Amino acid sequence: MGTTYQPYIDPEFESLIERIYPPRVCIDNEAYQDCTLVKADSANKHGILLEMVQVLTDLDLVISKSYISSDGGWFMDVFHVTDQLGNKLTDESLILYIQQALCANRRRGVSKELPTCLNREVRPRHVSTEHTTLEMAGTDRPGLLSEISAVLFELECHVTAALAWTHNTRAASIIYMEDGFRGGPITDPKRLAHVQEQLENVVEARHGMGERRSVRLTAPAPGQQTHTERRLHQLMYANIDYEPCQGCNGGGAAHRNNCTKTHVFIESCEEKGYSVVNVRSRDRPKLLFDTLCALTDMQYVVFHAVVSSKGAMADQEYFIRQKDGCTLDTDSERHKLTQCLIAAIERRVSHGLRLDIRTHNRMGLLSDLTRAFRENGLSISSAEIGTNGDRAVGSFYVTDASGYEANPQVIEQVKKEIGGSIVVVNKSPGWTPKTSKTPSVASISRTSSGSSIHEDKPRFSLGSLFWSQLERLSNNFSSIRS
Repeated sequence: MGTTYQPYIDPEFESLIERIYPPRVCIDNEAYQDCTLVKADSANKHGILLEMVQVLTDLDLVISKSYISSDGGWFMDVFHVTDQLGNKLTDESLILYIQQALCANRRRGVSKELPTCLNREVRPRHVSTEHTTLEMAGTDRPGLLSEISAVLFELECHVTAALAWTHNTRAASIIYMEDGFRGGPITDPKRLAHVQEQLENVVEARHGMGERRSVRLTAPAPGQQTHTERRLHQLMYANIDYEPCQGCNGGGAAHRNNCTKTHVFIESCEEKGYSVVNVRSRDRPKLLFDTLCALTDMQYVVFHAVVSSKGAMADQEYFIRQKDGCTLDTDSERHKLTQCLIAAIERRVSHGLRLDIRTHNRMGLLSDLTRAFRENGLSISSAEIGTNGDRAVGSFYVTDASGYEANPQVIEQVKKEIGGSIVVVNKSPGWTPKTSKTPSVASISRTSSGSSIHEDKPRFSLGSLFWSQLERLSNNFSSIRS
């Protein structure tokens, strides 16, 4: 057998360009009266756009517009940013944090010392490095989260944070936990195997033959970080929640301009060698982040993009190629990308009545909360809870077991059983509760709306706006490199 030789490539070579040309960030509060400009340029790398957007969205900042260009191995971006109240960013500690976080080495991530410059909390629920992690995905069943949390309580696992989504009859959740008595992560392999076995039994009992499901329990690894919301997108995508997504049948620019459903249209730009993706949907927090999660995880590279919002609607236009340089040439590729973009946009949109809960942190809290919902005939469409010392704060969106609007008397009963502070905030935006007098006893079935790739070519395009802004954008970056 002949000997084969392969060249040795130093692992540090991958980051050579980044070390020679580190990211540069400029925060500009002078250009516009109604927003702060966050300008960034850097050596290009797959996923860098998502990482930068992730930093801003984790701070609960609102991105109203963005201009993106990354041709030629160099990445340039401008974000129009405000806080949740629509104000410019004036807190010097927040500005410093953004600059340092966006410039942090992407292989190391953000160091533990970095948030100390910020005079407010960066919520730890988004990234976990110190807890045992449970990832579960499968078919949405009423009471599933309640049974999982009950098993964790019986096995002396203390839940420190949890996030759960449901979409198109699929469910995914990520739960962070620690040892209920000694504290700290659960690292004993035998105990981890026993806990996972018990959880798998619960999930398997809730699923039929051939139904897709997964349960994964992992101990923290040095240097490993998991962004919870991005990981939830990946779990739902692997669970094929996008298959039921269907397009809006209406066509024409007039219809799209007045329709509040999600429209996706994909065409070819043969002159430049791109596939052009136009997305029009309801505007909401983290919309850009969710869209980029879908594109990045499907191995698409964004070369240029324009994102803007006006009123209740948002328009996004992306010039993309696959990671191997190919465009979307087949109907099946376009159809799948359309479905996945619709799913990424819709799966975060919660259904039902929102309950904000603030109470004392204790062992078995999540089990008690979800049991109270289940015993009163309520189904959880999404959940998020976290702990900080002796306090626990969370939000739950609930409906009745068939997807109908929850009875106010039932909500009052739940509030009495749970205790602590519970505030009924509102119904989720864009959700219309069912009104049939003969509700089905079936599990909640939620559908997404979007547009088919076979609809007429859209008349609106942000491309001209992008190219007109590109020269001004490039000029703006001259001050960053100085």
